[in-house]
Amino acid sequence: MEEPILNEHNKQEHPQSHTAEHLLNQTMIRMFGCGRSRNAHIERKKSKISWPLSERPTEEQVQEIERRMNEVIQQALPVTYEFATRDNLPPEVDTEKLPDDASETLRLVRIGDYDVCACIGTHVENTREIGTFKINSWRYEEGVFRIVFKIV
Repeated sequence: MEEPILNEHNKQEHPQSHTAEHLLNQTMIRMFGCGRSRNAHIERKKSKISWPLSERPTEEQVQEIERRMNEVIQQALPVTYEFATRDNLPPEVDTEKLPDDASETLRLVRIGDYDVCACIGTHVENTREIGTFKINSWRYEEGVFRIVFKIV
């Protein structure tokens, strides 16, 4: 099989935090019925990620996000890659966030049976390699829920 040509990746990422971002997006989808985040800043020391939500989450819901994240991480889910053309994507893959110049062939990152999305970033091989997910702070302003988290 011919190797697909993908867009180049232009930034260094912390694989543990970046993989946690994938899990966090799926956790938010499952808990709140929202889409994937459109605004994320992921780094080794701390990461910020936001979602539009119609209601302010409760303190209990925020604690549940952290609990679920650590539960999924401890499942040691494999992180695997596959390639698909835009016209042959699984229905759960959201392409709204793709840049206009994204290649016709996309790399899909699958984390066990928990999440799948198009991504060219760097990831761990297994979710247990992430470590512990910790929410440092959160806020809800003008319909936007923002979490600041770190991996310890």
